Amino acid sequence: MTKEIRILVVYDSYTGNTEEMAKAVVEGAKKAGAKVVLKKVDEVTAEDLLEYDGFAFGTPTHCGTMSSKMNMLFTKVAMPAWGRMKGKVGAAFSSSGGLGGGNEMACLSIILTMLNYGMLVFGVPDYVAPGVTLHYGAVSVGNPKEEVLKACRLLGERLVEYVSIVKKGMEQA
Repeated sequence: MTKEIRILVVYDSYTGNTEEMAKAVVEGAKKAGAKVVLKKVDEVTAEDLLEYDGFAFGTPTHCGTMSSKMNMLFTKVAMPAWGRMKGKVGAAFSSSGGLGGGNEMACLSIILTMLNYGMLVFGVPDYVAPGVTLHYGAVSVGNPKEEVLKACRLLGERLVEYVSIVKKGMEQA
């Protein structure tokens, strides 16, 4: 039987928009039955990355990429975990100040980094409202509206779903 699923939601937020999204991701993951911890990016340690099964990383969009604090997490703080994250599943979410701000590029910058660490990622093709999907991760322009928060909750649910599949597969291997 699959053991408890442990999820860490990590976020950076300057205006509170990404933080609000992070809390919705936590809601979704808890609804799906996981034990979930929420941390600001500057509270995360390399040991945290080895302790949890799945991760959702959220960032404000900075020039179409992740924030400098999120980048520092991966390029400095997390380096002891590099190459040791096999079987860990990750997802991304991002907020920006306006349309064309690079939300999906910011999500992709996190996804590329997770892949470099050996993590598994997934896409979500579901539409949560007309014209609102989260293929690369949940995104918000400005203050997250209800359809964005719904996408964040779905991201948390799907994260737990995929972690469960991977854990079951690894137990059988």
